Amino acid sequence: MRIADAQVVVTSPGRNFVTLKLTTDEGVTGLGDATLNGRELAVVSYLTDHVVPLLTGLDPHRIEDTWQYLYRGAYWRRGPVTMAAIAAIAAVDVALWDIKAKAAGLPLYQLLGGASRDRLATYGHANGRDIPELLDSVRQRLDEGYPAVRVQTGIPGLKAVYGVHTTGAQGERVLHQQTRPLVEDWDTDAYLRHTPAVFEAVRAEFGAGIPLLHDAHHRLTPIQAARLGKDLEPYRPFWLEDCTPTENQEALRLVRRHTTTPLATGEVFNTVYDYQTLITEQLIDYVRSAVTHFGGVTPLRKLFDFAAQYQIKSAIHGPEDISPVGMAAAVHLGFAVHNFGIQEYSGHNALTEEVFRHAYAFTDGHLHPGEAPGIGVELDEKLAAAHPYEQTYLPVNRLLDGTVHDW
Repeated sequence: MRIADAQVVVTSPGRNFVTLKLTTDEGVTGLGDATLNGRELAVVSYLTDHVVPLLTGLDPHRIEDTWQYLYRGAYWRRGPVTMAAIAAIAAVDVALWDIKAKAAGLPLYQLLGGASRDRLATYGHANGRDIPELLDSVRQRLDEGYPAVRVQTGIPGLKAVYGVHTTGAQGERVLHQQTRPLVEDWDTDAYLRHTPAVFEAVRAEFGAGIPLLHDAHHRLTPIQAARLGKDLEPYRPFWLEDCTPTENQEALRLVRRHTTTPLATGEVFNTVYDYQTLITEQLIDYVRSAVTHFGGVTPLRKLFDFAAQYQIKSAIHGPEDISPVGMAAAVHLGFAVHNFGIQEYSGHNALTEEVFRHAYAFTDGHLHPGEAPGIGVELDEKLAAAHPYEQTYLPVNRLLDGTVHDW
């Protein structure tokens, strides 16, 4: 069996997705997710111009070799564009696993060692412009069956804040395509004063038994993150996510010294080197990388095995901008690894679900990968073509005095 054809499909059924489709000379196809939110066309160019020409004629079963060929063979490596595009370095890697599992007639998780559990626990996103609206959102997530909830709320005095979304008449999130980045505002002191009150209100309304998560989205200095972690300890959060920019891995040492609040990070990481200090010094409790942005199933499985030696668990990034192809790969991997922690699951809109028909199922707050061969996703190329790319950007963040701040 050899790879006979490689196509890059760009579609926007509510938001942009980039998909790689590989086809073998025996007619077996495989899909990989190469979406990089806000920089989609950079990945399309990388795939089309630099990766696809290398794939024709390769043995699709040689997944590890292909990963090393595309990663080590490129002198300029690492970085999210490369890692999202280079196969086995994400799109190619997942597509090859999809082909291998289809050829074996098995769901992917069976090739990864089989099931380590019966289903995957998830957490959903609850948000509100103020605390009463947040409480309504938490109640809705619980009614949907989520066993854990991430809580984000507006901050008094600020107009637009990360994690608080515009919603439509039925409560669906409204995604605005942006020709220029939306500018959000930020006041760290106001945030640090407000957030403990948010947790207090949610605990008072729903009790101590619900796992509550919170995302600081890289906006705090290490000492500010330590203060927030300490202030949240009475409310026993499941985790505090991305409390400070972790390009400087040593920054987490300060946070860790001052709080017992569990820490999660890594959704913007691309290689194991980004994690080395964090894992070996046990500075975090959950690794958050996505299959799509970490180079695929192959390296992410290795990361989880590395983290397991230090009692650190998986928590694969699962926002709406990870396509159902990337989500399916995440579900199969989480189903197989022993040190699974929790899976973020935002779901997708109805049109996306039509474009990417998938075997994984969300029931009572839990995910199951299904038993279809491969990753269990089929791409409706005709419907995808009816929804072409739309230019969009992620927001940017400014302090009240106009200074650009981390978003």
